[in-house]
Amino acid sequence: MDQIQSMRVFARVVEAGSFTKAAVSLDLPKGTVTKLVQHLERRLKVRLLNRTTRRLSVTPDGAAYYERTSRVLNDLDDIEASMMNAHASPSGRLRIDVGASVARMVVIPALPTFYERYPDIQLDLGVGDRPVNLISDNIDCVIRGGELLDQSLVARRIANFEMVTVASPDYLRRHGIPQHPADLDRDHTMVAYFSERTGHFYPDVFTKDGESIEWTGRYKLSVNDSNAHLEALLHGLGISQTAGFIAAPYLASGRLVRVLPDWSCPPVPVHVVYPPNRHLSGKVRAFVEWAVELFAKLPQI
Repeated sequence: MDQIQSMRVFARVVEAGSFTKAAVSLDLPKGTVTKLVQHLERRLKVRLLNRTTRRLSVTPDGAAYYERTSRVLNDLDDIEASMMNAHASPSGRLRIDVGASVARMVVIPALPTFYERYPDIQLDLGVGDRPVNLISDNIDCVIRGGELLDQSLVARRIANFEMVTVASPDYLRRHGIPQHPADLDRDHTMVAYFSERTGHFYPDVFTKDGESIEWTGRYKLSVNDSNAHLEALLHGLGISQTAGFIAAPYLASGRLVRVLPDWSCPPVPVHVVYPPNRHLSGKVRAFVEWAVELFAKLPQI
């Protein structure tokens, strides 16, 4: 059996956390994946993985072998990619995951320009605001807003989302227009946004002249999706902060009104993120560079 293939399969099993997920991501039968790992263990005369009916874990020898194997495989990929990229444009299947509003309002409308530049790249675009596991879900890169919590991932900041506080005209007619963040607790309800990962609510933050105020107010509705958050604001269910690029067309049409404009909202950093042991192939690099250009053109409020 091919030694390099066995090494790649073993590395993928470790990254995916199961033979089944590894087989799916490699488009191989599960039996083939199992046989290749067994072949590798016989060749090395060590056990690399501990297997039970419920759990798979890496042995100390397996962890050491994986660490060195990953470096070798990445070097091989670099050599191959450098030769291929010298003679061909990026091509192949690319798995991307982006937030709901970013997909609907930024990425998808601009994809015709991406395909004009890279006609041979096939995108699998996952859409949603829920966190994903890049390794086990076999995702090449994600675009996400907010501070990075997993420091093991490689990230490149591509933008800062300017935030604005908004509500619908109908909501403001019913509840009044706040003149100070202190008015929010007394007269207003929030459209709350919670983290799928922790369940905690994200506060609205207001800053002015060195003063900073956080508001996590009363709410009738909390959501964990940016599109749902926007719809709730448009239908007068509360007041909240959202990204400027999301609010811009609705502010222009009058369906949303900006409130407390003299108080700043801290910007939200946006990163494109990929796994540290995932080779940054030509197609991934192409998407990242395109995304940097795309987000640099977003209108600011």
